[in-house]
Amino acid sequence: MSIDLRSDTVTRPTAAMRQAIAAADVGDDHLDGDPTTRRLEARVATLLGKEAALFFPSGTMANLAAIMTHATPGTEILVDADAHVVNLTGAGIPLASVQPRFVAPTGRTISAGDVRRALRPPSRYSPRLSLLSVENTHNGAGGAVTSLAELRDIANVAAEMSVPMHLDGARLWNVEAATGIAMSEYAACAGTVMVSFSKGLGAPVGAALAGTMELMESAWHARKRLGGGLRQSGVLAAAALFGIDNHRDRLSVDHANAARFAKAVDGAGGARVVPPDTNIVMIDLPASMPADGIARRAARQGLLVSVWTASRIRVVTHLDASTEDVDEAARILREVVERG
Repeated sequence: MSIDLRSDTVTRPTAAMRQAIAAADVGDDHLDGDPTTRRLEARVATLLGKEAALFFPSGTMANLAAIMTHATPGTEILVDADAHVVNLTGAGIPLASVQPRFVAPTGRTISAGDVRRALRPPSRYSPRLSLLSVENTHNGAGGAVTSLAELRDIANVAAEMSVPMHLDGARLWNVEAATGIAMSEYAACAGTVMVSFSKGLGAPVGAALAGTMELMESAWHARKRLGGGLRQSGVLAAAALFGIDNHRDRLSVDHANAARFAKAVDGAGGARVVPPDTNIVMIDLPASMPADGIARRAARQGLLVSVWTASRIRVVTHLDASTEDVDEAARILREVVERG
């Protein structure tokens, strides 16, 4: 059986999580509310320090609903050029009838200075800016954490421009685990925040968007337009609640395993590892080693990894990968890379 480190979304629900799913109290959420989903939304709103939260089938839909809620059609949004909403959502941004303006990070993630440099000078011919979107942790940057101080500085730039800020916090749980700072502190920087339950927490599906009551009412209509109106969603919400209650406090284990993997692989055959902040490890390969070829060879040895670019592969530690699994994965990858 393979060791699957392609993503932290590959986890299977635990036996106890399955029991929670089976026992979920449900109703028609789209008509008059599902009780378990309401409990999840209230819990997320409290964790993030927001007035309300709304359950979504996926983080992709939640992020798009946030863009549709904030941004006026015919305007543009500022977003990191390597952000998940740009590169991994099937060109979803245009569905909101807005265009992205890319912020080029000078470091691993964008800074307040990067945002300022991306601003257009006032012109009646340029599209009006209506939203700033930030990702934390940053997937494409190897699970990098944007510090609370930097996030606050970025939020200040948005305030100066009188535009709202959305936080794609799919793995905000990992930020909290890595820094020891409550998620609500980061969430306070943005008008809306998205968190995912299938990344890190081991739930099979789902995400939530949080913000003011007024914004969540608008997001409800955006979700409806996108086909996200659910019925007995409590069977999904129960898994998310179980993940929050039982898997959130163990994320530091994933971070330790990522650091362990990175140390074991760095330097093998000329490969270089981006030091991980959280549970994502990016491995840059020499030009003579195409990433897809390395991934195929690793798979034949029982290790599944993601091909990120032509010369970069990605490994993500998670609930279903023990320290022993991670050590074996590092041994396999090191051996494959050293063979060239």
